[in-house]
Order: sequence, then structure tokens, then C-alpha cells
Amino acid sequence: MGMDNRSEVRAFLTSRRAKISPERAGIPACGSRRVAGLRRGEVAALAGVSVEYYIRLERGNLTGVSDSVLDAVSRALQLDETESAHLRHLARAAGARPARPRSRRSSAPEIRPAVRRLLGAMTGTPAILRDFRFDILAVNPLGQALYAPMFAGAPAQPVNTMRFTFLDPQAQAFYPEWTQTARSAVGALHIAAAQHPHDQHLMSLIGELSMRSDNFRTWWAAQDVFVHRHGVKRFRHPGVGELELTYEGLELSGERDLTIVTYSAEVGSSSSDGLQLLAAWAATQEAVMS
Repeated sequence: MGMDNRSEVRAFLTSRRAKISPERAGIPACGSRRVAGLRRGEVAALAGVSVEYYIRLERGNLTGVSDSVLDAVSRALQLDETESAHLRHLARAAGARPARPRSRRSSAPEIRPAVRRLLGAMTGTPAILRDFRFDILAVNPLGQALYAPMFAGAPAQPVNTMRFTFLDPQAQAFYPEWTQTARSAVGALHIAAAQHPHDQHLMSLIGELSMRSDNFRTWWAAQDVFVHRHGVKRFRHPGVGELELTYEGLELSGERDLTIVTYSAEVGSSSSDGLQLLAAWAATQEAVMS
């Protein structure tokens, strides 16, 4: 059993409709309104579909819906590129059959030796390899040093960035902009859930975070979506202090849902100096443990 797709569709469309005011949609706001944002009939009119058909969609029934209708609904709700893609993923999941359960022994993909060598060759750049569940499958020495609090606090393998962000008490100190980091993490997990609605490990992770984190549960209900392609992330490392690093998510060609995430700093910046200090700190830590 996977994610309740109808419930997810209903929550997403309802939340997006509530965000669009009549004025923003170019509709005269006449009389009193008992709903936040647009009415269903107004969305239907903007999308060029019948009210009955749109109600069916918002009730979660996206089975068989055409791309042209999805595009029309996206325009009516003024969805951005990420939100529109998320809606298409939800529609595809609505008609998909659950895959056969994977072996309980190991659900992690095998990492090609060449990929591990590539990570190891990135000596001046922290790098991690993660899957769609945000499990860390491989990491280079500088990446492990950067995420030292996450690796130190993880009770079991594989290390999971979502569990660290929401369940580890060190996370809020490690991420100076924790709220922004955590909310974007929830948005990324929404994307993953729509793409893999029948993955039991992913659904269990979402259930665990919902039960154990009030913040996660609240932000999950908001239905915001986010894609971690590139950006800037700030860290407060216990060994080297503040770091502001640019990250790039590099999807592996030919590998399903595996991403290498690299971190770098502007040349000559204090964070660039911090990465050099991080390498020295990591060497010191390794010497102490050996």
C-alpha cells in the first residue's frame, strides 16, 4: 500500500486554489465569499472545463486526465513550473499500478565503482550521493566532515537527511536558517512522494516524520513543493564555524533517482577558507580516532 493519491491530489489542488484571489485571477469579486481564494466554478471557467469535471479532479480523481487539461488547470491556478510538474506526477501516479515489493534485505541500489571513484576524486569539494528517499548512499571525506553532526547522530545506516533535519536536536544549530531549510526539505519530499507513491520505505519515512515532528506535519499539510537543483545553503559547523556554500544537484545519467550533491565556495571568500579549515579539521578528527 502506498500514498493515498486521491487525498494528496485533493489537498494539493485545494491548497493552490485557496492561494489565488479573484483579483489576482482577473475575476470581479462580487458579494460575500465563504471560501479562501477562488471557487471551484471559477477555476473550472478559467480552465475551460465543466464545473462537474473540475470537482471530480479536485476530489482526487486524475485517472485518465489529458495533458491539455492538466496544463489548463495549471494556468488557471497560476502554478509555477515545479507545481505544474508535481501535478503531472500526481496524475501519472493515479493510473500507475504498485510495483512488486522489493526484497527486505536491501532496497538501496548498487553504486557503480566509477561513481565511488568520482566522489573520492573530489578532494576539495564536499560531495554526497543520495537517492529519492534522501538516504546518503555514499560520501567523500570532505562531505562526511561537512555533515559530521548528521553522521555522528545517526543511529543506523543509511544516514537520512530528512530524519536529521526534523528529528535530530543538533539540526537547528547546524542550519542557521533552519526553518527555510526544513520547509524546502518538506517540499522536496512532496515531489518524491508523487513520483514514488508506492515505495514503502518512502511512505514509512513520511509517516515517521509526521508522527514525531509537529513542524513537519504542519508544513506537509501546506502542500508546497520544491526541487533541490541548485542554490545556497548556510551551515554552522561545530568545528569550523559559519559556512555559506553553493550546492549543485547532479542527476546521474543512467541511474534511476540518484543525485550527486556538491558544495563549493566563492574563491577568496571566508567560506573558501572555511573549506580548507574543514579539510584540516577532518584530518585531525581522523588522526584522533585512529
